[in-house]
Parts: sequence; structure tokens; C-alpha cells
Amino acid sequence: MPTPKSEFPSLYPCDFYTPAELMESGEMYTVYEIARLLQGLDPDAEIDEGTEEVLLDWAIPWVMTNADDLVVAEPRTDEEPGYYGLKEGTDGGGATAAESEPTPPSGDADVDPNTADGEAGPADPTDRVDDPVEDDDG
Repeated sequence: MPTPKSEFPSLYPCDFYTPAELMESGEMYTVYEIARLLQGLDPDAEIDEGTEEVLLDWAIPWVMTNADDLVVAEPRTDEEPGYYGLKEGTDGGGATAAESEPTPPSGDADVDPNTADGEAGPADPTDRVDDPVEDDDG
């Protein structure tokens, strides 16, 4: 059953990190590590299995939604998962030439195309604003 917005003391923007905000250039991450990073945790943070399952429910669609900005590497062994990292050109470099469809150079590598005015985005994912949003519905 839906709940009226008025029953909640605060509402927040539904923002998600971009791959460039979340990942370090030149590093590869498992979906388990991405799940932790999306929650502001260290990639190797210890969490219980139930929490990890919930975090994976968010991380897997995030990986699929951001697939154009990511590269994938097959597991090095049968016991380990696959790895994901930034595609070349997503954050200004660090990836290898083996990646498919590299992003053409634009000359404005430090400009965030997701901002309305073309200004550079936050340098650090912790710089995100988590202030409540005003809701016109009351």
C-alpha cells in the first residue's frame, strides 16, 4: 500500500554515483565491491550475507545502466567473480588499449557532461549533497 509523503520527516534526491565518481582509474572492481562503494563503504568492508544480497540488488542494475562507461574482465580463476572498471575516456585515462569503442577525445576531459552548465562534477564522491528536498505535494 502506498504511503503518503507527509508521513516522512525528510525526503532526499534519488542520486546515484557515476562510474567516474565511484571508481578509481586503473582499478578493477567486483560487483560485490561496487555494491559496497555505492553505499559509501570500503570495497573490502565486512558485511553480513543478508545485507550483501540487498546491496547486490542495487549494484547489478547500476552496472547494467552504466555499461557504456565500463569495461569488464573475465575472472582470473574459476573461483573468483568478474571485474569491472572505467572505460578509457570516462575519467581521463588509465585504461588499456584492449578496450572496445574508446571514447573520442573531446578537449574538455575535465568537464562533466551531466551537469546543466558543463561545470566539472564533484572531485570526491563524498562531496555529494544529501540535503532533504522540498516536496510540492506537501
